[in-house]
Parts: sequence; C-alpha cells; structure tokens
Amino acid sequence: MSRQVIRLHPAAPAKPPEAAPCNGCGVCCAAEPCPIGVLVSGRRTGACAALLWNSDASLYRCGLVDAPGTALPRLPGVLAPLVSRLARRWISAASGCDSSLVVESA
Repeated sequence: MSRQVIRLHPAAPAKPPEAAPCNGCGVCCAAEPCPIGVLVSGRRTGACAALLWNSDASLYRCGLVDAPGTALPRLPGVLAPLVSRLARRWISAASGCDSSLVVESA
C-alpha cells in the first residue's frame, strides 16, 4: 500500500464513506486531479489546480463548477455557465463519493 501526504484546510469536513453524498472534503482532488482536472492542472499527480476552498461554507469545491473564470482565466465570461454545466457532468457531481482513499490524520 502506498502512502501520500495531502494538505487540507483544518476546517474541511472529514471524508465520507464511498457512495455517501459528497461533503466537499477535498480529499479526492487534493490527492490527484480527475481527467478534466488533468487538462486544467497540466499534471497527472498532486492536487488539482481547480480545487478551491470555500471559506464561507468551510468546504472544497471544483473551480470548474463554481468559478470557471478562476480555474480558466482566459475563458470568455459568456462561456462560464457552459463550462460549469459540462464540468458538473464530467466530474459526476451529486453522484456520491467515489474515492476509496483511506484518510489518516497527522
């Protein structure tokens, strides 16, 4: 079993069990980018560049869904709603946690 250290905001919620509703813990995206995140991040390992901390809600969100212009600074504003809808579909938002990672606290 390999180990990986990821750094998350101390106020982030605990990772839910697989198939439970996503709670914005950020574990999956901090461990590695999803396929669309690979395109945005330009990397296959490490945290996704589109992962955003929402301090008001104390959770992580995909920047492509919540703030496409932040994740893609050159994106014309008129395309932001389309990118958000597509990203929501591509990451299968609201389908539940699909991360099988085991989390240990420091």
